[in-house]
Amino acid sequence: MKRLLILTFISLLFSFVNAQAKSTSTPIIYIDGNGVMRWSDTRQEASFFGVNYTLPFAHAYRALGYLGLDRKAAIDNDVYHIARLGLNAYRIHLWDVELTDGEGNLLENEHLDLMDYLIAKLKERNIHIVVTAQTNFGNGYPERNIPTGGFSYKYDKCDMHSNPEAIAAQETYLHDLVKHVNPYTGLAYKDDPSIVGFEINNEPCHSGTKEEVKAYINRMLKAIHKTGNRKPVFYNVSHNEYVVDVYYETAIQGTTYQWYPIGLVSGQTQQGNFLPSIDSYDISFADKVKGFNKKARMIYEFDPADIMYSYMYPAMARTFRTAGFQWITQFAYDPMDIASTNTEYQTHFLNLAYTPHKAISMKIAAEAAYSLKRGESYGSYPQDTLFGDGFRVSYTEDLSELNNGKKYYYSNNTHTRPKDASQLVSIAGCGSSPVVSYEGTGAYFVDCLEPGVWRLEVMPDAVVVSDPFAKPSLDKEVVTIAYGAWDMSIQIPDLGKEFAFTAINQGNLRTEEVADGKIRSLRPGVYLLKRKNCTPTRNWKADSQWNFIRIGEYAAPAPRITDFKVVHTPEAVTEADKALTISAQVAGNVFPDSVIIYTDKISFWNEHNPYIKMKRTSGYTYQATIPAAEIKEGCFRYNIIVCRGDSTRTYPAGISSCGNPSSGTKGNPLDWNYTSDSYWTTRVVAPGSAIQLLAVTDTHSGVEAYTLPEWNELQRTLLDFSPIEKPLLRFTFTSKGEKPQHILRKSVKEEIEGRKDKLKSCTTLCIRVNSHKMLSENFSAGFITSDGYTYKGICTAPSPEGIIRIPFKDLRQTDTALLPIAYPTFLKQYFHPETEIPFQPEKIEKLELSVSGKDKTKTTIEIGEIWLE
Repeated sequence: MKRLLILTFISLLFSFVNAQAKSTSTPIIYIDGNGVMRWSDTRQEASFFGVNYTLPFAHAYRALGYLGLDRKAAIDNDVYHIARLGLNAYRIHLWDVELTDGEGNLLENEHLDLMDYLIAKLKERNIHIVVTAQTNFGNGYPERNIPTGGFSYKYDKCDMHSNPEAIAAQETYLHDLVKHVNPYTGLAYKDDPSIVGFEINNEPCHSGTKEEVKAYINRMLKAIHKTGNRKPVFYNVSHNEYVVDVYYETAIQGTTYQWYPIGLVSGQTQQGNFLPSIDSYDISFADKVKGFNKKARMIYEFDPADIMYSYMYPAMARTFRTAGFQWITQFAYDPMDIASTNTEYQTHFLNLAYTPHKAISMKIAAEAAYSLKRGESYGSYPQDTLFGDGFRVSYTEDLSELNNGKKYYYSNNTHTRPKDASQLVSIAGCGSSPVVSYEGTGAYFVDCLEPGVWRLEVMPDAVVVSDPFAKPSLDKEVVTIAYGAWDMSIQIPDLGKEFAFTAINQGNLRTEEVADGKIRSLRPGVYLLKRKNCTPTRNWKADSQWNFIRIGEYAAPAPRITDFKVVHTPEAVTEADKALTISAQVAGNVFPDSVIIYTDKISFWNEHNPYIKMKRTSGYTYQATIPAAEIKEGCFRYNIIVCRGDSTRTYPAGISSCGNPSSGTKGNPLDWNYTSDSYWTTRVVAPGSAIQLLAVTDTHSGVEAYTLPEWNELQRTLLDFSPIEKPLLRFTFTSKGEKPQHILRKSVKEEIEGRKDKLKSCTTLCIRVNSHKMLSENFSAGFITSDGYTYKGICTAPSPEGIIRIPFKDLRQTDTALLPIAYPTFLKQYFHPETEIPFQPEKIEKLELSVSGKDKTKTTIEIGEIWLE
């Protein structure tokens, strides 16, 4: 037994020495005297772009346990996807409450083991790491905190950095963590070249004096230095601005920031053009603090939260590079095994399988971060929607694009032709392009392994079935996965139209010859494509290594669909005696035999019940046009019926108790025992009637309320005086700061889209107010358009009936308030356009009313219905 222990010790010692020897030849990151991160071997500037990912801790850890899944296997799959997206950076704030005891001693537990394993797997893919040592908050979200005995639970977060016992515990923890030896790499964290550096804590909450803050940071730096660490240490400077100058007086080498440009946790999917919100990242103290440019800049977290759009990420990468950031990591990449429900962080949602459009946008953003010059300016919006070598973003197309000659990536359907198709070596996309025609909804990658030999990877279809940003539950699916079989046409000159097509991922056996450039009934998987008469220089097999992956690797969720899912949003309003087009997604593992529409006018007792058959237009999309004769004033109500074999299901069928979209009701409305009374409904109005933008129905009525420059207290009241008077909605703002601006917004895009003909004759915005309530002299109203521009006019005194009328000709282009309020709060709150764009009513997307309040007093706004005439 003793001999065995000695041999084991010698083996471990040799492994450690070999790892150390290997590490000394691996380039590391250092920060020069001008605050620039550089590679030790070439002295070239470094640029990192990637994600946070939290599976070893908190809810993600627990959720995989609830599901009985192998956490290390899950890490393998997710790290593969992160590498497949071309990301080279990983950051995490460790949950110290799950890693420590009450005195700050590091615990050798499963959380630490998973973190070590994750680091080793990232290292294999050449992904670099920044470790934020502590969060100093609980591990519960979105559940309740779970007691662990960790030291952070003993102190309030804002007392953590001034309490002597808490500081001592942090010193112990930091010392133990930095010198901890990862058993999977044989390297201490301080010695692993893949670990770029350490951030002391996540979003500190300082409450002490400047000298106390400085003393705290110096004690943390000393605890880390005692381990022999020579890596850079970073500190968050975007919080606690009152002590920001102190941060730069310490020996930290890097500074960290976050960016949530449209706020967090809206509770629903946000809509609109948010490009003005990410036009610049102006650090308020950049010119005020001595030594600002002597420390490296890192974005530890960023995300345009609560949106499913795919046009934002590259534009944010562009703005970060202009602001001088070299490390940029999104928060947070969802583990694939729980991404179907988006429970980990309700306000964030990113995963290659479940949000393919956003994932490809991230891949494009990574290329932007690597290639755009630090500090380079690309103008102001909308000029900066085209930048660098082939980057483009578009709100109206919901598109990110890279087209630089060799790489051709697109996050959505595009008509842009590649600069030179004959020079292409890498394609990644969602939807169709001039090079790839594909009806599936998953992402795909087409990469040249050598001339005439290409690798094709196809992810399964993702279909959004519920709002991903509403309240989450592991029982509530928000995106479902289907394994559709779609034709894919490929037009790559190097591949030609005739090529061999061979499946290489495990369990996939398909092999055939393609004669016309079209792969028929292509299912998800990995395939080797070889041009006809091509003799490869290498024997490419599934385990062949290529760019930090093996070419046969594949990770994807299993199909989740059992019954057909019908995803449909009815038109909000349409006009009588005009045809109505209805579109819906009908997703399943097979095609239905038929999809039809019944209106609420049918009856079991009628001999003839008309119906409209829906036709598949592409992918899972079905469409039908209701004749104008069927569209009468009032409401148009209808069902969608899906038929397959002997099975018939009717949609909608209400919402289940856990909030899932209904899987339909068995049978159809003409069955004698059909009892459901759920319908989709579109309001039908007379063609000449006014365009209603706001109807006051309750205390919300779809209106969002904000105050700039800071948060305020708000009370909403529905004023419903009598049965013969129309209600008013009262907003009472209690300002906390000086010179407050109170803003009301409502999305009206749907109301405008359904009345395009009437809109052409509209000339005036009409607002009903309480004519007996004095309004501020600076009360204005107008619109935000699809350009992200705001056009407003001053509200005149109301008529005796309480109507304010603002002619379109009086609307003026003005600054756009950047709402919801961004984090960090020192960022600009208004976008000032440098380009004049005339007001175009057909581009209206949001209604906006604003009033200037008085300092630290109450301001009341009472409004009723709003319309165009």
